[in-house]
Amino acid sequence: MQSGKQKIKDMASAAKEHVDIYEAKLEEKAEKAAARTPEEKEMAHERRKMKEAQAKMDLHQAKARHAAEKLVGKQAHVYGHVHEPPAPGTAHYGTTQPAAHQPVGSADPVTGTAVPTYPLGGHPTGRKYK
Repeated sequence: MQSGKQKIKDMASAAKEHVDIYEAKLEEKAEKAAARTPEEKEMAHERRKMKEAQAKMDLHQAKARHAAEKLVGKQAHVYGHVHEPPAPGTAHYGTTQPAAHQPVGSADPVTGTAVPTYPLGGHPTGRKYK
């Protein structure tokens, strides 16, 4: 369902891009007709190219937004709820401080260094591997 919605939104964005490019070409023709010097005609051509590039950039941004919407919809379906992505520069939802690692184990009261709670020799092996 999300893929169908994304395709329709992408097609609408592509149609808007085509309309924007067509409008830019029409504006260029009108500006060239009113232009008196070759420099003015060149400026009209450059403005058209700039508007076309802007339309293409808008299309790519819209497609990226549609893909993100599809992904959020997919995640909501799989996980049963929707999460907003964290804001840029934040590590966790609702906090602005980066995530910090917590020391493993507890602190030794004499030296103040961290003492691990797991066995130092690694994981104990089972009977099968002796």
